[in-house]
Amino acid sequence: MHTPEGFAPAHVLPAELPPGTIVFAFCGDKVLVSDPGASSSTAPRLPTWGERTALGITGTPHYLGALDGVDCVAVGVPDGAPELPQWRYAGLRSLFFVLPDALLALAARSFQIVDWDATHRFCGRCGTATRDKAGERAKECPACGLVAYPRVSPAMMVLVTRGSEVLLARAHRFPPAMFSALAGFVEPGETIEDCIRREVREEVGVEVGRLEYFASQSWAFPHSLMIAFTAEYAGGDLRPDDSEIAEARWFHFDAVPKLPPSVSIARRLIDATVARLARNAAGSC
Repeated sequence: MHTPEGFAPAHVLPAELPPGTIVFAFCGDKVLVSDPGASSSTAPRLPTWGERTALGITGTPHYLGALDGVDCVAVGVPDGAPELPQWRYAGLRSLFFVLPDALLALAARSFQIVDWDATHRFCGRCGTATRDKAGERAKECPACGLVAYPRVSPAMMVLVTRGSEVLLARAHRFPPAMFSALAGFVEPGETIEDCIRREVREEVGVEVGRLEYFASQSWAFPHSLMIAFTAEYAGGDLRPDDSEIAEARWFHFDAVPKLPPSVSIARRLIDATVARLARNAAGSC
């Protein structure tokens, strides 16, 4: 999930929103989309600002910017909002490969903003009700001055290589037989490199040497920034942490197991690394 091409981010709400403004209406962690029915080949769509009253979309709009010139807003809908015929609230994961990539990316951005708005209504220091801060997307406390920005939690992802093999693990929450790269959140005082070495040691018991940056991805589950690397194996035997890891194994590049879907940076990291190892093997023949 990246900033879509053709999207101009902004946060100042226009004086008037056009009826065609795209609305990302969230009730909890689910977004409102049309429901064309199981037998229809029509993809679901998002509501517009002109439809908000008929659909019972209430709440304060948060301006996102414009996608190819079309305004976009995020709205938090109160819990228990009714679903109307031919509309439903759907989890973001269920919309992978269903919504266009640009709209899915903006839906993920919208969820993070709506979630931040709902969880920062009061000051974390003194408990006073917060207010929107003029000129930026932030909440400020009128009593003590504390400013709270939308939360972003940096997390590392790393694919460890050993010769022609890659180290993949399966977390307890994963679907059966699916493996992925290792991941973990950065702790206070750590660099991303520190986090990689610590998490690999804690999760599977091995040490890593040279690191190489791959790419990053915003991941709205709930507010992560995934920063992906490859790392060279430096020693140690696999000792998976049973509390987090169900299984960890070395896989030859031409025998990798079931992997996460391509929408995730994990899949792109694994695919790119496997392709590189295959090229190296072919070049050495």
